[in-house]
Amino acid sequence: MASADILIAARLVAELLIVAVLVYGAGALWFRGPAPEALRYVLFGVWIISGVAAIIGLVVTYWVTLWIFAGATLVFAGWWTCITPSADRPWAPDVARTLGVARDGAMVTLTNVRHFDWRTHDDYTARWETRQYHLDHLIAVDLVASYWMGPAIAHTLVSFAFSDGRHLVFSVEVRRLAGKEFSALGGLFRENELVLVAADERDIVRTRTNARGEDVYLYRVALPPADIRALFEAYLKTAGRLRERPRFYNTLTSNCTTLIYDMVEPIVPGVPWNWRLLASGYLPEYLYDLGALDTRLPMAELRQRGHINQRALASDINGHASPDFSSAIRRGLPYPSSTPAPPP
Repeated sequence: MASADILIAARLVAELLIVAVLVYGAGALWFRGPAPEALRYVLFGVWIISGVAAIIGLVVTYWVTLWIFAGATLVFAGWWTCITPSADRPWAPDVARTLGVARDGAMVTLTNVRHFDWRTHDDYTARWETRQYHLDHLIAVDLVASYWMGPAIAHTLVSFAFSDGRHLVFSVEVRRLAGKEFSALGGLFRENELVLVAADERDIVRTRTNARGEDVYLYRVALPPADIRALFEAYLKTAGRLRERPRFYNTLTSNCTTLIYDMVEPIVPGVPWNWRLLASGYLPEYLYDLGALDTRLPMAELRQRGHINQRALASDINGHASPDFSSAIRRGLPYPSSTPAPPP
C-alpha cells in the first residue's frame, strides 16, 4: 500500500474515532451533565464545536483544534469516571425501596415486597410488605413479557409459583428519579441506576395489563425443581449485591433481560448467547427454540394463548385487583408436560 493510501486510511480511522468520542460525549453531557440547564447547554455546545473543529482540523491539517479536542476529551473522561452509581437519590415512589433478604435455612424473609394497588399509571395506593417464602415449596416459574414499544422491545419479568398458590415476581427495572420518565437513549449514558423489584402479580403484572395497557404475555418455563430454586436464589443474591453496590442500568448491556441471562447461565451451562437477548421482545421465541417452552404447540399458538390482557381486565372487581388474579390470567395457558399445570 502506498504511503498516500496509508495516510488516507489513518485519517479516516482518526475521523471515525473523533466522531465516536464526540457523539458519546454529547449524549453523556445531555443526559448526565450539570443540573443547571444553562450550564449543561453551554458545555454541550462547546463540546460539539470543539469536536467539529477537530474533524475540520484533521482534514486541513490544522493540529491546534485536535489538541484542543484532545484536552477536552481528557477533561470529559475525568468527569465521567467520577459519575458513580448511587443508592441515595430522589427516586420515583414505585422504585424507592430495595429488596431486603434474610435467610433461615430454606425459609426466606423478604422486606420491601411491593404490592401497590394501581388504578391508573399515576394513581395508586402504595404498599410495601414483609413476606416469608419456603424454598421447598417452589413449584414452577413463568416468563412475563410486556410490550411497550413495538414487537422488538419488551420488559421481561420472572414469576415464581409456590405450592400454596402464591406467586412472587422479580423484575430488574430502571430506578427512575421522581418526576422523570425512562429514556432508552438515556439508558446508554448512566442516567439511571438498576433496582431489583420483588412484587405481587396483582401489582407488577396487573399495572401493565390494566393500568398501562401494554400487551402482556405469560409463558410457563420448563425448568426442573432444582434449577427453579437455584434461579430464585440467584435473584436473592443479585438483590443483596445491588443493595451493597449500586449499579447503573444500561439499555444494551445491563437490563431486564441480560441480567436474567447472567443468572441463568451458571445454572444451565451452555445456554448460548443470542441477539434476541438484546431484542428482548423476541426472548420467548429464543426460549422456544431452546425447548424451554411448550414445544408441543406452534409458537404462534403459544403466543396467542399466552396473551393475558383480556383475562386480566375481566378479573378486576370494581377497578381493583381480584384475589384470584394469578389464577385468572393462567386459565387456558399451555404448559410443558414436565411442569405443574396452571389452575383450570
